[in-house]
Amino acid sequence: MRRLPPLNALRVFEVAARTGSYVEAGGELGLTHGAVSRQIASLESWLGQRLFVKEGRRMVATPVARVFAAEVALSFDSLSIAAKACGRPGARSILRVSAPTSFAMRWLIPRLSQYHAAHPDVEVVVTTVSCVLEEVRGGYDVAIRRGVPRVDLWPHHTVVHVLDDVDTLIMSPVLFERRPVLEPADVRGHTLLAAETRGGDWVDWLQASGQRHLVGLPRQVFDHFFVARQAVEDGLGIGIGPLPMLDLDIANGRLLTPLPHIKVPRTGYIAITPRRSDVGSLNAGFVDWLVAEGSG
Repeated sequence: MRRLPPLNALRVFEVAARTGSYVEAGGELGLTHGAVSRQIASLESWLGQRLFVKEGRRMVATPVARVFAAEVALSFDSLSIAAKACGRPGARSILRVSAPTSFAMRWLIPRLSQYHAAHPDVEVVVTTVSCVLEEVRGGYDVAIRRGVPRVDLWPHHTVVHVLDDVDTLIMSPVLFERRPVLEPADVRGHTLLAAETRGGDWVDWLQASGQRHLVGLPRQVFDHFFVARQAVEDGLGIGIGPLPMLDLDIANGRLLTPLPHIKVPRTGYIAITPRRSDVGSLNAGFVDWLVAEGSG
């Protein structure tokens, strides 16, 4: 009978050694810093030697631990390959995607039927976060966030640009018929709708449209953009909305852009996957699909 160290502790150890941080390991695995520390301590007790030493405020893997971690990683890779080979034929794969709420509702989910048609053996499970700047935690295969694909910002992940983002004026067709906006000055007298999650949208648009003097106009502010967007669709006022995220709403006649030539560039969206994801895996294929949809 093989005498094996605790496998869950090995998994935590491998991620901690690879990322060089208990905090990042916890983020990737969905564990607290304390839980990571306890698993490492359990493995150190089993091995009878320290695997990490404290340097400043960080726990750094010892030379022996780095060699051990490389061997553990290879073993996990082999186990993963063997598990896939022995998996039940025809079983559906699960792809866990984390995305901002508005992005998921207005852009991703309406397109998923096309992905499923091409990949009937994959089930995409979407979970949402309320803020596009929320840090990436564990428990996902692909995370979508607003940002730029800079290596220094995501050193342990593969990051790919997915979608550009520009803001423009949006309103409902019914409100436009009743009180059209044909030039920037026509926004005066309309109820301006805004969202806390997209702060500064009105200020930037008014400046871009030459109406900086209207910045002080009162606004009705909602806690999230998808609520503000619904209020715009219901004709309760006018708002600033992102393209191409709202392209489907515009094509379906729910919203219109009365002054489409006035656009404010925003930071776009990126897809983030753990660096150790198999390059030819389901994750990479899904990211390729996202990129194709974003450029289409």
